[in-house]
Amino acid sequence: MEKKDLGKTSTGIEANVAGLLSYVLGFITGIIFFVIEKENKFVRFHAMQSIITFGSLFVLGLMLGVVFRFTYVGYTISSLLWIVDIILWILLMVKAYQGEYFKLPVVGDIAEKQVQK
Repeated sequence: MEKKDLGKTSTGIEANVAGLLSYVLGFITGIIFFVIEKENKFVRFHAMQSIITFGSLFVLGLMLGVVFRFTYVGYTISSLLWIVDIILWILLMVKAYQGEYFKLPVVGDIAEKQVQK
């Protein structure tokens, strides 16, 4: 597999590894990499996509937990949300490590606009 040139990073970490690390702890590592990476648009894009995606899923999970606490519906919705969360987490880490600008619908466009600012 040919290695893509994703440019230099201000952290000294290879861009694809930094992109992957942006997803490791969800929005937390997304925030960390968005703040410390000043140069590389690839890393900043993945960091922002991580912040928006996993931050939104976290807030949604909290809201559903409050509204549907201790009900079968709440348990089912929470379980489905958890499965979606895990699938997205793995998919986004793999795509970032492969050096792809993999954009989720809606979230990817928002992340891209934020990085361009």
